[in-house]
Amino acid sequence: MTGTRTPAAGPLLLGVRHHGPGSARGVAAALTAAEPPAVLIEGPPEADALLPLAADPGMRPPVALLARVPDDPEATACWPFAEFSPEWVALRWALRRGVPVRFVDIPAAHSLARPSAPSRPAGHRDPVAELAAAAGHCDPEQWWEDAVEHPSATAAPGDPLAPFAALADAMTALREAEPASAGAGGDPGWEVAREAHMRLRLRAARREFGDGVAVVCGAWHVPALRRPVPVAADRERLRGLPRVRAELTWVPWTHRRLTRDDGYGAGIGSPGWYGHLFRSPDRPVERWLTEVAGLLRAEGRAVSSAEVIEAVRLAGALAALRGRPLPGLPETLDAVRAVMCGGSDVPLALVHDRLVVGDALGRVPEAAPAAPLQRDLNRLQRTLRLAPEAAERERELDLRKPLDAERSRLLHRLRLLDVAWGEPVAARPGTGTFREAWRLRWRPELAVRVAEAGVWGSTVREAAATRARARAVSAEGLAEVTALAERCLLADLGEALTAVMRVLADRAALDPDVGRLAAALPALVRAVRYGDVRGTDTGALRTVAEGLAERVCVGLPPACTALDEEAAAAMRVHLDAVHGAVGLLARAPAPPPTAPGAPDPRPGPGAPPAPAGRGGGRGAAPRAGPLARWYGVLHLLATRERVHGTLRGRAARVLLDEGELAEETAARLLGLALSPGTPPREAAAWLDGFVGGGPGGGLLLVHDPRVRELVDRWLCAVPAQAFTEVLPLLRRTFAAYEPAVRRTLGELVRGRAGPGGAGPAATGFGAEPDPVRAAAVDTVLTLLLGPGPPTPDPPAPGEETPA
Repeated sequence: MTGTRTPAAGPLLLGVRHHGPGSARGVAAALTAAEPPAVLIEGPPEADALLPLAADPGMRPPVALLARVPDDPEATACWPFAEFSPEWVALRWALRRGVPVRFVDIPAAHSLARPSAPSRPAGHRDPVAELAAAAGHCDPEQWWEDAVEHPSATAAPGDPLAPFAALADAMTALREAEPASAGAGGDPGWEVAREAHMRLRLRAARREFGDGVAVVCGAWHVPALRRPVPVAADRERLRGLPRVRAELTWVPWTHRRLTRDDGYGAGIGSPGWYGHLFRSPDRPVERWLTEVAGLLRAEGRAVSSAEVIEAVRLAGALAALRGRPLPGLPETLDAVRAVMCGGSDVPLALVHDRLVVGDALGRVPEAAPAAPLQRDLNRLQRTLRLAPEAAERERELDLRKPLDAERSRLLHRLRLLDVAWGEPVAARPGTGTFREAWRLRWRPELAVRVAEAGVWGSTVREAAATRARARAVSAEGLAEVTALAERCLLADLGEALTAVMRVLADRAALDPDVGRLAAALPALVRAVRYGDVRGTDTGALRTVAEGLAERVCVGLPPACTALDEEAAAAMRVHLDAVHGAVGLLARAPAPPPTAPGAPDPRPGPGAPPAPAGRGGGRGAAPRAGPLARWYGVLHLLATRERVHGTLRGRAARVLLDEGELAEETAARLLGLALSPGTPPREAAAWLDGFVGGGPGGGLLLVHDPRVRELVDRWLCAVPAQAFTEVLPLLRRTFAAYEPAVRRTLGELVRGRAGPGGAGPAATGFGAEPDPVRAAAVDTVLTLLLGPGPPTPDPPAPGEETPA
């Protein structure tokens, strides 16, 4: 092949570097100059029927050809295309001119049958790196950008075929210098088979269209297509290759996926920059820095026109110092950092994310073939006005609105199918349980996940329900089943929830481990609450939750005896979780009356009564049902000697906070636990359970002088040898307090607070009440709680005060 090829000289072999903007511009110029009768492109031939869709107005790169095996959803392969990909440019050129276009690479049926291989095998060769080294450059990417990708490299007048001829000669020299077994792909046998298939397809195209056909392929393959090889030898190389049935379609792609060098990526570090070079044939640096200035201004950073001009000059000066013909990406980024970002890498990271990489998300037309599940998902996205986007965005949903409720159900159902389009995040404080917050971001691999999930059903709802039932049967633990029940309720999958509840009831009835029962209860109770928020029937769910709580109450006291320190710490976590779950269950609306003959979910007559405390508990929670039984269990734990000190102290603290333990009783238990007759290590464990861990642990010591006095007196009385043993536990207890709490405790212990202290009062404390500050608090409380009852008028002189 020469720079002035004539149609009689043989096929037009255009060797390119995949996803290179310079190669793409060169391909467009060469095809326009040669006007070949047909165009052959490196790609799977099964996709020939899909090529006309590239001319559809609804097709927008980046996109990819997705090949999958119907019987094996995990067997997939992708061929990505960007607007600056030479193959995409050749495809669009042929379709615009009505020129026949075909794919000539080895079929996807063979590619999918291959065992998986690493993305960079041990034998991989990088021809660009070898050419750069031969030219005396240590950076192959920089050399290639200067020689090929930059617009100035392909904008010079002359023969548009000359660069391809020079590159073909260079690749021929590289291949001749290495053994025949070497290959750029790292798998010599596979590369030989690919090139044999390309030659067979090229021969068939020459017989059909003549010798003037054009071939757009990787530059490494050009010498192999030039070399004359007998047809029989090529067919022999393809004989016996394993194959499977493959289905192909177009799917949207993103620039971020193109940056990855594994899985379905393309290994392009700067697709946004490459796209800019392809779209800007003239003055690319000036246009790029103008876009950077616009981005920084949109983010609230002041960037003047003078700074843009200065950045252009600095980029040019850096290129001259580094011996480059024109500024490249490193020079422009250095200029942006120095001039527009004030030397900071923080705004530069935004430039890299938005412009160097970019958030471009492709689009495929409706006519593209798709699996039934994908079509249903597309329909739901349009109906719910929830378009997929490559950029990460947070969206808050109000579950009281029908549209937002349907969006929430869709996202939860997709999560059941492992299609993580959205991830739940914490909603704004104080928004209530009727709001959900999601972080949404569509990634190309999610299209693969949707294809894999197609085995579960043809619609999102059907597939999610089937998948949930299968997960319930295969779940290993009870907590996994309860979490699955919660997810089914969030996804509004009543048909699946029934099956999950049957599995849950069977597992709960047979599981003797109280720890597993306690770990499963919180998710089940949350499901009851979510069902109330979403207006779904949770009667059966509540019945199972109350039965599970009953079993926890019966089995917890024996399970808390004779535990070591590690087991007690784990059981303390379960105790706190069960306490929150039981309180939430008791405060949930009561279920409708049970039908005649139905089992009564309320606890039987064997439940121990809760001793009287100082009130009805925080929030005036109902005292009947699981909550009363739970308080009775806590009283047993707080007073049973064989229970580990950590659990006894924690049970006493929970009862005290809920108003179910009188202050005098709590002080008596504290005194007994810290008495001289109690071993120091056991006393420290009780103290850790009572005032350690969780919110508000240190505030009890701050605001209750009796508790503080007992703890201080006990610490002073611990012998020196025993103090060394309990010191690690005490440090863990007090280290969990906030810094302000620790500082206040230190000031109080030094005797600086209150009228009995030796020094001035600590910050926030005074010897006498401050009426001015108290009046300010009273105003705030009035705004929050409303005015109190009216104060009666004082009696007149001589009038008796009513009793």
